[in-house]
Amino acid sequence: MIQMISRRLLMGVLTLFCVYAVTFLMVIVIPGNPFASAERNMPPEVVRALEARYDMDDNGAYFFQFLAGAARLDFGPSFQYKDWTCSQIIAQSLPVSLTLGLLAMLIAVTVGVPLGVISAVRRDGWFDLTALGFVLIGISLPTFVTGTMLLTVFAVYLKTVPIGGWGTLSHLPLPALALSLPFMAYIARLTRVGMLDALGCDFVRTAMAKGLSRRVVVFRHVFKVAFLPVLSYLGPATAQAMTGSFVVEKVFSVPGIGQHFVDSALNLDRGLIMSTVLVYATVVILFNIAVDTLYAAVDPRVSGSPR
Repeated sequence: MIQMISRRLLMGVLTLFCVYAVTFLMVIVIPGNPFASAERNMPPEVVRALEARYDMDDNGAYFFQFLAGAARLDFGPSFQYKDWTCSQIIAQSLPVSLTLGLLAMLIAVTVGVPLGVISAVRRDGWFDLTALGFVLIGISLPTFVTGTMLLTVFAVYLKTVPIGGWGTLSHLPLPALALSLPFMAYIARLTRVGMLDALGCDFVRTAMAKGLSRRVVVFRHVFKVAFLPVLSYLGPATAQAMTGSFVVEKVFSVPGIGQHFVDSALNLDRGLIMSTVLVYATVVILFNIAVDTLYAAVDPRVSGSPR
C-alpha cells in the first residue's frame, strides 16, 4: 500500500511538471500582452519596462522563476487585479469551489446510488423506466440550462432562495443541486449497470441457494461488487465538480476559482492562468490517488500494480 501511494505521488509530481510545461507553452504562444491592452493604452516603452520587470521578455527565466515560486506556493502578482497576488486570489476563491463541489458530490452519491440500486432490483418496472428517463435528462442537459431553470423557478417565481451570491446557507442549495445533476445521473447509471451485472453472477445464485434472503444478497454481496466502478468514477468526478464548476459559478454569481480562471484567460493574466491550472491539476491528482488508495483497501488485488 505504501509503495503504491509513493508511486502515485511520484507520478503526480511528474504529471504536474508536464501540465505546467504545456500550459506555459500555450500561454507564451497566445497573441497579445496583458500590459498592451486597449483599455490600458500604455506607451510602448512602459510596456517593455513592465515586461522586463516581470521577466516576461525572457521566457526561459520566467519559466524557472514561476516554477520556483510555485514550489513555495508563491505564484507572483496578478496583472488583472491590482494589489492582489495570485496566491491571495486562489486562497480566497478555492474554498468556495471546494465547498460547492463537495456538497454537489454528496448530493450526487446520496441520490444516485440508491436510485441505481432500486432501478436494478426493479428492472423494467415503472421505477426503472422513470430512473432511466431521469438519467437521460441529467446527462444530456448542460449545467447552464439546469442552473438557469432552477434559478428561474425557485429564486424568481417562488422566491424561496436568493437569486445569486455567496455567504449564507441559503446560497448553497441551488448551485450545488445544479452542479450535482449530471454526476448524479451518471452515478445512477453506473450503479444500475454494475448491479445488473453482479446479479447475474454465479455467487448470487449460490447465495440464494443457501437460503439467504434477497435483501441480504443484494446489499451484503451484490452491492460491494457493483460499487467498485462507482468508486473509480468518484475521484475524477469529485475533482471535476470542484474545479470545473465555472459555468455554475457564473450563473449563480458564486465567487469561486472557476470565474477567475475564465477571466484570467480573457485578460491574458499569465500568472493567474498558470496558477489556477496547477491548482486544478493538483486537485485532480490528489483525488485520483485517494480513490486508488480506497480501491486498494476494498480490493487488495489492485494494490500490487498500478491500474
